[in-house]
Amino acid sequence: MALTAEENGRLTGLLNEHAERITQRWTELVAVTLRGRLSQAELRRQLGDLHRSLVAVGEQGIIDVEAEQAAELRAELSELSRGRARQGFSARETAVSIFALKDVLLELMDAEAGAGTLRDYVAFAALIDQLGLFTVESYVRTRESLIADQAEQLLELSTPVVKLWEGVVAVPLVGTLDSARAQVVMERLLQTLVDTGSPYAIIDITGVPAVDTQVAQHVLKTVVAARLMGAECIISGIRPQIAQTIVALGIEFGDIATKASLADALRHVLRITGVENARRQAQARREA
Repeated sequence: MALTAEENGRLTGLLNEHAERITQRWTELVAVTLRGRLSQAELRRQLGDLHRSLVAVGEQGIIDVEAEQAAELRAELSELSRGRARQGFSARETAVSIFALKDVLLELMDAEAGAGTLRDYVAFAALIDQLGLFTVESYVRTRESLIADQAEQLLELSTPVVKLWEGVVAVPLVGTLDSARAQVVMERLLQTLVDTGSPYAIIDITGVPAVDTQVAQHVLKTVVAARLMGAECIISGIRPQIAQTIVALGIEFGDIATKASLADALRHVLRITGVENARRQAQARREA
């Protein structure tokens, strides 16, 4: 909501006349809720900038967070919200940084009580509520962005593609394999196959707690994609419980090599690469 011209004038005058007192008291009240997690100097700077933005907008004749003239004020509120979110403060602690201004104004207006004081305070409080809601919305958007970034980083960390030796890479999977993660696994595996020119890849599902139809389909799609790149995949980590589940679900891996453990898969690849190396050496001798 916007203030009337008279209310705007009175609030701007109050903010101007008691600027130092307001900033000091505002800082004191907010500092108590933050429990020393932000320095007094930094907090005073932030609230001082916010105070000046409020005055600047008020002097233009309108105090409304949605108004075009309030762009600088919105920027100050957004900066404060983003900073609080990145520093790990809660939404409540962030909102109190704005709502505490109501207590400061109440103390001042109590000292200068007169006709219309209550009506002015209600209007001022409604404006501060609007500022506080804008701050919380900015805080939530920042937190959601941070959480999304962290989830993406964790997803990348949880799907490593390791080059074991020349021509062989491995993908050790740990945890639930959902669609988003399966897509990341496929992309990273294919890119590693291109970068290393590896003809063999081991997909180890030892760390996958359960295999259902969806998980099996994700694994099979990854194997098919790798084959299109000219690489063969070996699936390891087929524990007895997983084997029983796969049979019960009627899932078929066809001619895809499956092994009970990563060690078995490594021995399998060693045998294959050993035979191929022997063949290449024999061919080289014959050609010589």
